[in-house]
Amino acid sequence: MPALLRQLSSLGGCTHPIRLDGHRTEHHLNQDTGEIGRILRHLDSTELPAGHLLVRCNNRRITRCAACAETYRRDTFHLITAGLRGGKGTSEGVATHPRVFATFTAPSFGPVHNRLTGPAGTVRRCRCGIRHDEEDDALGTPLVPDRYDYESAVLWNAHAGLLWRRFSIYLRREVAKRAGLSQRALRNHARLSFAKVAEYQKRGAVHFHAVIRIDGPDGGDSPPPAWATVELLTDAISEATSKAQVAGPVIDGRAHAFAFGGQLDVRPIRGADFNGGQELTDRAVAAYIAKYATKGAETATGALDRPIRLIAEVAHLDISEHARRLVRTAWALGARKALEHLRLRAWAHML
Repeated sequence: MPALLRQLSSLGGCTHPIRLDGHRTEHHLNQDTGEIGRILRHLDSTELPAGHLLVRCNNRRITRCAACAETYRRDTFHLITAGLRGGKGTSEGVATHPRVFATFTAPSFGPVHNRLTGPAGTVRRCRCGIRHDEEDDALGTPLVPDRYDYESAVLWNAHAGLLWRRFSIYLRREVAKRAGLSQRALRNHARLSFAKVAEYQKRGAVHFHAVIRIDGPDGGDSPPPAWATVELLTDAISEATSKAQVAGPVIDGRAHAFAFGGQLDVRPIRGADFNGGQELTDRAVAAYIAKYATKGAETATGALDRPIRLIAEVAHLDISEHARRLVRTAWALGARKALEHLRLRAWAHML
């Protein structure tokens, strides 16, 4: 038992380790003749206490392996923190660079149940006439499911990454325009740095949280030009968001196009530590991004955290009917030849 415990302790609490079978033998090599000599070390997996060589799964999802996901969350926290206040090879001067925390939402695919808050934290009635509790399972589900645009919702998630890339191109153009420079000349004066994470809303639609920073031409180690301000960056983000668009597929005569929703939130990052919630701080931003770095579609569905092999499985999963329809829509669209590049069936569990 002590030997087995030593082997298991090296996994750091991983609950689903990868079991490897095989052996490894190291020999002495004669540097002059190239001949292989005596055995230096030999490892056979069958001789280990667990009967296998155990390796951490390193799964990032908290629902799959809490220990490995926590390691990834902490790494993400420190990575984002270093990008905001310096350290770990990044200059501490980045703390003075213009930087914002922006949230990009998905468009509407139909009205859903929501929890509206008013002044002093009061809760207003939903369009259904009910004041929903924070844990109400109805939140995020369509008011009229048969009128909800499930096809567009699935295709939006599939194109969200491409839309982000399109936005980043437009953002560089808008920053250059405000600085009176061409996009090519901007590279000699400033550089934009990003760190983003995708979050699933209750309705199952992806939206992005991003830290966006303006640096000098050499990145975080060089100061930004005098014209680079938080106000200029905020204005450029707003304009780039409104212009970014991705053309989608044409399905049964219907042409799809994707753009961000109208709810754009851009907030300047000010201090380094918590200050009672009056301003958005380095620490708060890093903690927020790290939190969502270990979560996927299960945030919205509560159960789907691995690929689906057969669509029949969905009928037996403990998920909402709304999530079930999103998965089935993805599966059905995945059968279309023209959409095979999106791999919708492989990613149906991600809606």
